[in-house]
Amino acid sequence: GMHPARSNGGMTNIATLTLNPTIDVAYEVDRMFHTRKMRTKSEFYSPGGGGINVARVFVRLGGNARSYYMAGGATGDALDGLLDLHQLVHNRIHIAGHTRVASAVLELESGKEYRFVPPGPTIQPAEWQACLDQLESAQCNFMVLSGSLPPGMPDDFYGRVVAIMRRRNIPVVLDSSGPGLKGGLEAGGVFLVKPSIGELRQLTGLELAIPDEIADAASEIVRSGRAAHVAVTMGHQGAILASADGPLFLPAAPIEAKSAVGAGDSFLSAMLFAISIGWEMGEAFRFGIAAGAAAVMSPGHDLARPSDIERLYQRTPQIS
Repeated sequence: GMHPARSNGGMTNIATLTLNPTIDVAYEVDRMFHTRKMRTKSEFYSPGGGGINVARVFVRLGGNARSYYMAGGATGDALDGLLDLHQLVHNRIHIAGHTRVASAVLELESGKEYRFVPPGPTIQPAEWQACLDQLESAQCNFMVLSGSLPPGMPDDFYGRVVAIMRRRNIPVVLDSSGPGLKGGLEAGGVFLVKPSIGELRQLTGLELAIPDEIADAASEIVRSGRAAHVAVTMGHQGAILASADGPLFLPAAPIEAKSAVGAGDSFLSAMLFAISIGWEMGEAFRFGIAAGAAAVMSPGHDLARPSDIERLYQRTPQIS
C-alpha cells in the first residue's frame, strides 16, 4: 500500500496512548482559605493526560495525531466532548470505571499553584486486553506511550505495547514513571524515552548528583539496548540527550516559570514533531527544550504555543 506519510502531503501521523486520561480543570483564586467558599476568577476545562497533551501540541505544530485512550462513566463522555471541542481524532477504549478529574488552582496572591490529581479508575483485565487488541491495528509512523499506569494494569503493560509495535516496525516513544517506565523499557528497542531526572533516579536507584552521572545513567540505557535515545529533562538545569554517539547537554531556556503543567508533554511532542519532519536529533532536542520552556511560560490551562516555541528556539544556545 501507499506509505502513510505520503498520503497526506508528506505529513507524519503519530498515535498516542493515554491509559489514565483526565479532565483538567484550572481555577484562579485570590487567596486559599479553608472552610469558607473561595470564589474563582476563571475556569478552564481541557482534555488531559500525557498522550492527549502530546497530541494537542503535535496538532498545534501542524502534524496529525490520533489519541487512543481509556475512558468510562459520565466523566468519560465529558472527556469525549472536550476532545471533539479541541478537534482531536480519538479512539476510545470503553471501561467501567469513571474517568478522573484533576484540578490546578492558582493562588494569585502568592503565585503558587496547587494541583489535585486522583489515582483514576481501576482497570479490569478484559479492559486492558481490549486496549492491546485495538493497538494491533493502529496506523501510525510513531506510537507515543505517555503517562502513568492506572490501578489494575500489569507493570509490563507498556512493554507489551512495545513488543506489538516492534513486530509492526513502528518506533515507540515512552514517557512514564515508576513501573510504567521500568516495564516499558524492559522489552528493549524503544526509540525514544524521556525520563525526568527524578524518574531516572527512581529507575536506576542512583543518586545522580552531577550531570556526568546523569549522562552515564542515560547512556547505560542506550548501551543495554533498552532505548536508542534517552532525553533526560532536569528543569532549570536543562536537559541531556544520550544516543549511540554520546551524550549531549543543553542548558534550559531562560524564562520566568508560571506553571509546571504540561511542560514534559510539550517538550516530548515538539521534539517528536521535529524528528518526524526530518530534523537531526540534536536540533529536535533543542526544539523540545524550547517547547518545554514555552509551556512553563503559559498559564496552567494551556500547553506550549507554536509562536512561543519558535521564539525560544531561536534563543536557545546552538549545540556545540
